[in-house]
Amino acid sequence: MKKYFVKRFLLIFPTIFGITFLVFIIANLAPGGPLEMELAKLRGVANEKGANAKQITQDEIENIKKRLHMDKPIPVAYLYWLAEVSKFSLGESRLHSKGVGELIVEKFPISLTFGLTGFLLAYLICIPLGIFKALYHNEKFDVISSGLIFFTYSIPVFALAMLLLYLFASGEVFSVFPLAHEVSDNYETMSSFGKIKDRLHHMFLPVLCYVFHSFAVLTLLMKNSLLEQISKDYVRTAVAKGLSFKDAVFKHAFRNSLIPIATGFGGNLSLIFAGSIIIELVFNIDGMGLLSFQAVAERDTDLMMGLLLIQSLLSLIGNIVSDFCYVLIDPRINFE
Repeated sequence: MKKYFVKRFLLIFPTIFGITFLVFIIANLAPGGPLEMELAKLRGVANEKGANAKQITQDEIENIKKRLHMDKPIPVAYLYWLAEVSKFSLGESRLHSKGVGELIVEKFPISLTFGLTGFLLAYLICIPLGIFKALYHNEKFDVISSGLIFFTYSIPVFALAMLLLYLFASGEVFSVFPLAHEVSDNYETMSSFGKIKDRLHHMFLPVLCYVFHSFAVLTLLMKNSLLEQISKDYVRTAVAKGLSFKDAVFKHAFRNSLIPIATGFGGNLSLIFAGSIIIELVFNIDGMGLLSFQAVAERDTDLMMGLLLIQSLLSLIGNIVSDFCYVLIDPRINFE
């Protein structure tokens, strides 16, 4: 078993190389790449008075190419970027005029707070709900809750976020929650209790969207998985030997039914740390998700590559964590 996990960890490195190399090629060859963006920055945009854009000499273009290592073949330029990464330097963001590593450290706690809260609430709500739906399958509780689940499943996350903002934050219907951002403008002047209250007030709607993001799938997955285990012979045997049905479910079937739940654990783990682009964009939360959107929209290559590296690494580690969860749930599982 140890050999399997060692191999999985070692495979992270060639996988990361493959992902980043492919995106590096696309980013440099696509129109509006780093060279074009640097030239546009150097020219400047015509000012409000209608001034002409700055003319760039060939020497300046060559200097930019040399600085970006674009005077060399793309694989060589990628090796230069990889050499900087090995020194724990992710370059500088053209958009924010800051180091990429500094930006990630700054935005990371924000996405972690929202993502981790939504992740925990989703599992704390969906797993018990799925269990109750399985135990009371086809009864009134199951039918009513299924209607709610399919209703939430039919609404895209961005539509739900905009609907919640309109209903509870815009003032058109109610003005119960803040319209955007993760804290109020006067946050630093508040007392400790006031800061906690203000942060929870701002977190409510975004975290609700995080929970709804996986609510239907996670609940139905838990229900169907438990129903499948309940129908198996070992549960019927346990009941036949005198164990109550609920004891048979919770002492035997429940643990085995968690295996499919662990499958999506890795993907949710990466969402916790990397943030949700849609939710952060709608609620204007200044986290990793919004930062990723800005990097792609503005063609900020260094920032885009740095975020891709971090998010790919988290996703791959998440997949390994999912495999480890399988072993914790059922020690009989052997990956050898």
